[in-house]
Amino acid sequence: MTQEELRERARRHPFEPFRIVLTTGATYDIRHPDLIMVGQRSAIIGLTDQPDGMVYQRTFKVDLLHIVGIEDLPVSSPPSANGPTA
Repeated sequence: MTQEELRERARRHPFEPFRIVLTTGATYDIRHPDLIMVGQRSAIIGLTDQPDGMVYQRTFKVDLLHIVGIEDLPVSSPPSANGPTA
């Protein structure tokens, strides 16, 4: 994975959540653009305990050479403002 590919995906407008897959089989879900910072040879991933959290509790550094894939994640739709149907 190149820095340009990962940066482009992380900064896409509108943002689309994605999953990073590593050579070890580990995966990291990126649900907000503030939870990833792409560098020249590595990326810092912010980890949150909340499924839709935007502020990280801890970070994980991954070498770009260990990223073997990126997968789309489903976009959660906001709840209806009209309330439940009867």
